[in-house]
Amino acid sequence: MTPGNLLPQTESVSRERIALACRVLAHRGLADGILGHISLKITDSTLLVRCRGPYERGLAYTQAEDIRMVDLDGNPAADGELAGGYTVPNELPLHTELFRRRPDIRAVVHAHPPRVVAADLAGLAVRPIVGAYDIPGARLAANGVPVYPRGVLIRDRRLATEMADAMGTRPVVVLRGHGLTSAAETVEQAVLQAISVDGLSGLALQVTSAGGHLVDLPDADMAELPDLGGAFNTETAWRHELARLGEPR
Repeated sequence: MTPGNLLPQTESVSRERIALACRVLAHRGLADGILGHISLKITDSTLLVRCRGPYERGLAYTQAEDIRMVDLDGNPAADGELAGGYTVPNELPLHTELFRRRPDIRAVVHAHPPRVVAADLAGLAVRPIVGAYDIPGARLAANGVPVYPRGVLIRDRRLATEMADAMGTRPVVVLRGHGLTSAAETVEQAVLQAISVDGLSGLALQVTSAGGHLVDLPDADMAELPDLGGAFNTETAWRHELARLGEPR
């Protein structure tokens, strides 16, 4: 499988990929309960997004039918897309504002990882405290993970603009007292980025709870970390996530 094969081939495949990604997010503990959502840009004016249905059970139980196509204002992009009692997330502007301003991304993940929230509230920034333990995570943290300092529901373009400004061109932003937003070319990459940030936050909490101090990986060690490529960093890692769920490759 080449990196390009992670890009959706058909609309039905796209819906299933998003549903799987939602289940991975929940299985990893980043989206417990009924909160959180994932989107994928289809055209410049439409996106597929995880919506809440009439018999909502939470992200851990997401199915392809929970993924609906809407426009950037949250209106159904085709007949029946929001039929049957489905509603778009209250925080849809979080997704659509990023799509409006970031041509480099196609997927957005919003989740509420408790460890990320706890670490940020404890004053622990996401830092490159590990090396080969998580190479993609180390590189992501080395370039900085910004923080949007307001614990608000990002329910309109004004607040979404604030969040996007805080995020800048970075792939992830921590939302104080709230969670995180991760953006990438694919839903798989966006979820894996969120998992790395959660892992680094968990380690930071463990280290400081044990009385230790956080120390960034030295530049010389960072320079030694190899680029293992998308086939390993994304595709192999994603197969592992699906295996954890008991899903076929």
